[in-house]
Amino acid sequence: MIDKRISLDQAVARVPSTGARLAFGGVTLYRRPLAFALALLAHHIRHGTPNRLELVCFTAGLESDLLVGQGQVAIVRSCYFGLEAFGLAPHFTKAAGEGAVRVLEESEASLASGLRAAMSGVGFIPSLAWQGTDLLRLRPDVKTVTDPYSGEELTAFPALEIDVAVIHALEADPEGNAVIGGNQGVDTELALVAGQVIVTAERIVPALEQADLIAPTIDAVVEAPNGAWPTSCHPLYPLDGEALLAYLEAIGTEAYPQLLRSWQDRHGLAVG
Repeated sequence: MIDKRISLDQAVARVPSTGARLAFGGVTLYRRPLAFALALLAHHIRHGTPNRLELVCFTAGLESDLLVGQGQVAIVRSCYFGLEAFGLAPHFTKAAGEGAVRVLEESEASLASGLRAAMSGVGFIPSLAWQGTDLLRLRPDVKTVTDPYSGEELTAFPALEIDVAVIHALEADPEGNAVIGGNQGVDTELALVAGQVIVTAERIVPALEQADLIAPTIDAVVEAPNGAWPTSCHPLYPLDGEALLAYLEAIGTEAYPQLLRSWQDRHGLAVG
């Protein structure tokens, strides 16, 4: 057995210093890798890196908004970026409105097709999605092809390669097998296509009898109790709505740095 356990600081150090395409697992405000995102933010405060990240999320939420607010993100690719019932993601909304981040328009179909193409080892996946819409005008990098059998025009979604994927799990073993629960999003696909796959887990157990993510696809495992807080990690703990409201109220005020420090302290992080 290969023991893949590393520290959170060691995991953050695996993200290239500039221009990395970074994907976060989880869905909206569920099972998001907040401990990792806060550690990445702390690393940036200390060293100025990583920067110019290209964030890829099936749905982006709090974990991504934190990094946008720190100025670490250059490009966002997601079919949704927000805080569900808590409203807009304020840092992202401001940065997108000011042109501080580039938003590459995506949909469920384009993200899923891009990952499937990468999994298949081909340059693109053809699809009927986006035909008859303005999305092709907004994304001139996405081409069209003609079906050689029917003559129909199709969208050719390019393969979506990922440098680093970070997925939060309910539990994992030292080898990298992990349980992520019922709402998996595209986490299993991310684990198959990313160059580096990091699992943060609520707990590490000696061995798992069954797993959603299997060891050969995982490069590193980090034990991070409450690592999704303040998002939820059902059935272990619910969303902390009060913490989300405190975040929204603190942004743009002198209380925001103190709130970040308190969250980092809760996750055992040293900001410096």
